[in-house]
Amino acid sequence: MKLLSLAAAMLALPLVANAQVPSGEALYEEHCQSCHGVNRLGAMGPALFPENLKRLRKGKAHKVITKGRIATQMPAFGAKLNNDEIASLVDYIYTPEANLPPWGEKEILASHVVHFEQSKLPNTAQFEADLMNLFIVVELGDHSATLLNGDTFEPIDRFKTRFALHGGPKYSPDGRFVYFASRDGWISKYDIYNTKTVVEVRAGINTRNIAVSSDGKYIMVGNYLPHSAVILDANDLKPLKVIDVTDKDGKSSRVSAVYNAPPRTSFVVALKDVKELWEIPYSDEGGVEVLKGWAHDHRKDVGEGAVENWKSEEQFPIKRIASKEFLDDFFFDPDYINVIGASRDTKDGQVINLDTGKQIATVPMNGMPHLGSGITWDYQGKQVFATPDIKDARVTIIDMDNWKVIKEIKTEGPGFFMRSHENSKYAWVDVFFGPNKEKVHIIDKSTLEIVKTLAPMPGKTAAHVEFTKDGKYVLLSIWDKDGAVIVYDAKTFKEIKRLPMKKPSGKYNVYNKTHYERGTSH
Repeated sequence: MKLLSLAAAMLALPLVANAQVPSGEALYEEHCQSCHGVNRLGAMGPALFPENLKRLRKGKAHKVITKGRIATQMPAFGAKLNNDEIASLVDYIYTPEANLPPWGEKEILASHVVHFEQSKLPNTAQFEADLMNLFIVVELGDHSATLLNGDTFEPIDRFKTRFALHGGPKYSPDGRFVYFASRDGWISKYDIYNTKTVVEVRAGINTRNIAVSSDGKYIMVGNYLPHSAVILDANDLKPLKVIDVTDKDGKSSRVSAVYNAPPRTSFVVALKDVKELWEIPYSDEGGVEVLKGWAHDHRKDVGEGAVENWKSEEQFPIKRIASKEFLDDFFFDPDYINVIGASRDTKDGQVINLDTGKQIATVPMNGMPHLGSGITWDYQGKQVFATPDIKDARVTIIDMDNWKVIKEIKTEGPGFFMRSHENSKYAWVDVFFGPNKEKVHIIDKSTLEIVKTLAPMPGKTAAHVEFTKDGKYVLLSIWDKDGAVIVYDAKTFKEIKRLPMKKPSGKYNVYNKTHYERGTSH
């Protein structure tokens, strides 16, 4: 009997070892849905479809799920899921969705919501404050935003936002309106003067970021899913043009970044999956003719047919500029003639001249520079560009005349945000990633040395600085559910005030943003 029992037990062992692996869909719903959305449509994290994972191979996806992903909020699941479960999950997210919803002009229009008729609201602010020294503080902890007085540091309004705002809010040129983009594609227009969200529209399924034209007429939306760039009327947020994002050969791509270029009266768009940079003029006068002239001068680069296809009546035409590498993000020089761009997959930055459509320099930049957070200032008679690195513990300083690295400032960890102001001799940078995330460094712009390191709330992440309009005060975020915005004197670094907030991710000053202050991101 004992031998029979032992044999039976041994026969049962393989059944335990080969227990059925849960379906990828079930694993997704349990472990991924809260961040990546119901039906993989995206939320705090991006949508997870093969169409949205162009440059992520299955083997790398398996590694990302197992170990997490550096410089993101993607956690490691290697301790929760075994190898077979992770493989099942990978197979699921790489399985095409049979009913992936289309999202074109028809769907965008159908999502349009008017909360208040703009024409019926007063055209003057309904509160007393310096309208150029206001801040919008995004609070991710409970999906809210606070309108903050930059002189008194008292809240004027606190209001709900869409889930998982992404890419930073953008202001209308006069500072009256602020536009938000959520990760799941919702674009919201908030009237600061009347403290009301007036209109919303869903411009995509998974949105990267937005830009506002210098004339205040247009909003450009860059999407991961669908692969589209959408131009909205800034007044009512109705779509004016939906551009299918493909290269000259028809290969489809996500949009990795879109920014406004004020002197050029154009939007500049970086593409994540094809090696092109786009410039899209929006000016009603002359933009198209300038573009046609560029195409004519570069007939060999864009092809004979491309020149003939330009139509003078075409609105928002595309000037295509070939890049040697993919561009995940980029930064303008102060004259908006050159952009410096980089990819997560390469170590070097590439400098592209927008006028000639040519790469003019390569900048050796090991690690992963966060170019979208870069800033500029004057140093020893030259203009320099400074960027934190989200992989390595350093700030890189680059001479913008010859595109050479002047110095690498060692920090106590990889950083995410860097800020300064024309009236300040200091630049502030966090060390967002790594064990010292509670700290923030202050760099003397004349010596390129760290002169002070603050740790305002031990154990809690300190990140994202913004200056007041005059540069006298600095606002720093504590990225925690029970976090705060801390106000410092920009000269003495003395704490002035502490405002409790729910994971305040970023603060955006109206003047600095609308005047494209060199010390803040654009």
